[in-house]
Amino acid sequence: MPPTQAESVIKNIIQEIKQECAAHGEMVSETLIAFMVKAVVLDPSNGFNVDRTLMKSDVQKLVKLCMTRLLDNKNPSLDTIKMQIYFDMNYTNRVEFLEEHHRVLESRLGSVSREITDNRACAREELESLYRKIVSYMLLGTGLGSPTDIKIVRETTAALQSVFPQAELGTFLTLSKKDKERQLKELTMIVTGIRLFNKDCGKGGEGIDDLPTLLREAIPDTTHHLDSQLETAQKQAYRYTAILEKAAKNPLMSIELQPYMLKEALYNMRQYELFLQIILSDIITCAQEAEMMIKQLGAQLEQLKMTIRSKTAVPTSQVFPAFIELSNLWTSMQDEAIVISILSNLTSHLQSFLGTHDLLFPEKVMQDLLNGVTVKTDMCRMQEHMEDRVRVADFRKLEWLFPETTANFEKLLIQYRGFCAYTFATADGLLLPGNPAIGILKYKEKYYTFNTKDAAYSFAENPENYIDLVKEKAKKNVELIQLLELHQQFETLIPYSQMRDVDKHYIKPITKCESSTQTDTHILPPTCVRSYEWNEWELRRKAIKLANLRQKVTHSVQTDLSNLRRENYSQVYPSKNASTQSMREASTGVPRPQIYIAGLRGEQSKVTHGVKVNLTRAVDET
Repeated sequence: MPPTQAESVIKNIIQEIKQECAAHGEMVSETLIAFMVKAVVLDPSNGFNVDRTLMKSDVQKLVKLCMTRLLDNKNPSLDTIKMQIYFDMNYTNRVEFLEEHHRVLESRLGSVSREITDNRACAREELESLYRKIVSYMLLGTGLGSPTDIKIVRETTAALQSVFPQAELGTFLTLSKKDKERQLKELTMIVTGIRLFNKDCGKGGEGIDDLPTLLREAIPDTTHHLDSQLETAQKQAYRYTAILEKAAKNPLMSIELQPYMLKEALYNMRQYELFLQIILSDIITCAQEAEMMIKQLGAQLEQLKMTIRSKTAVPTSQVFPAFIELSNLWTSMQDEAIVISILSNLTSHLQSFLGTHDLLFPEKVMQDLLNGVTVKTDMCRMQEHMEDRVRVADFRKLEWLFPETTANFEKLLIQYRGFCAYTFATADGLLLPGNPAIGILKYKEKYYTFNTKDAAYSFAENPENYIDLVKEKAKKNVELIQLLELHQQFETLIPYSQMRDVDKHYIKPITKCESSTQTDTHILPPTCVRSYEWNEWELRRKAIKLANLRQKVTHSVQTDLSNLRRENYSQVYPSKNASTQSMREASTGVPRPQIYIAGLRGEQSKVTHGVKVNLTRAVDET
């Protein structure tokens, strides 16, 4: 089937499933439906062949299976998939968070900026209105107060007038659009620095929050909340792991636990734990950055006080850079506050994907399942086998890495998120953390850890077999593809956040859409330079003229009326006699023609008969 036709079929299937879900009162996103379609097709128990064209019966079967899984609200596997999709669509690194925030802020300020830069005010009322717009632009751009609060507007206006009086608006209007935008941003930073300095001195700062104090209070609260959530998630994961570990050794117990979907619940909690660790790491980074900026802000304010103290006038070259630095530090702290707010909201939304645990595993059920089971933490499991290390001499063709012999040992990218591949493949999908101290196996440029020495030895005997087993088990529980980072083996289910890291050989789907663009005419003012001269001789003439004028005390202008009042001179070249010499003269003598006509005098007869007589001598006779 051609790619375009296959894509059309998939779109129709997605739309049909969406309509069916809506008919049952369940609103499902197309992203989740597409993910579920791929998950159902990958599951070998469903009997779909990806190399065969789907028949009508196959499509109906596919829709029915997807509907069953999407409408099952008591399935931890579905919650895990929803959690992964939500996290992929809403999380990115802090740099991209801030870039997106600045882009949105600039788009909101775009209309106000254009009103200022495109303004052609002439009258007094128009200039006053333009000045008020500049003040509003500064307040909206910095977030230091509302533009509708009269006290804040007056304070900002006073700070602006100290560096940019209203009388300079005329000069501002003559600038180009780019220069206007640059000056607006520079004035905004200077005014922000002035207001922050006045607030620190107790002479102003209306509407400015105590951001350093807010950050120092918000970051510990957020960190404490995340630590609490992470501890709860880990405790629950440890309990699930202990029960499943016991069931792996007892086949009868394993059969009894199948209806409980305990394994899917473990995957859900491990995924939640992983996302919390990512968010907590970003919060810690924000805390470090914020603390550093708060110290720099305090030092900058003290330096400004020392510069301005007991001085009636201070050169702008000294204070303006300091004000700009104050503004940049404050903006950076605002960015950190925004990142913390976004991550806190993200954490709150992730909790909504944990509802099935309380329904399926209330405390009474958990106590019954935990009867006679010892719950161990990940750290305890590692401590138990810390001394059991792999002997390198037992393996000739495989490479093992250890902390004391490997540089950057902690930074190695471990496969399967650090979980033991052997235990997962042989214990029906049980997730146990690997212990790097036992030894890290390097196989085909990838690194694997194991929870015990025996597991390491068993995996090393046939790595490909266990890798294939992990892949087959992931097909049955598609949420494991992201949890264990199996995207290279399942490229069709790569999350949105990692689409940029896909190998170049990955075939992207063909998409079509209608789009249009609009280009503004004359977006920039004309830059025609009337004084430009391309002729170098004209430039030379002007240069000589300017060089000559430098030596003159005064100069005058010659007009048509005063033309006859001065003497004019013209220089000409007089004509001269000239001759041309040729070769010597020569001549040739030829006979002179002598032709006579006789009989013209007449005779007695009435008719005259003339006779022509040629007496010219021949040439050779001369």
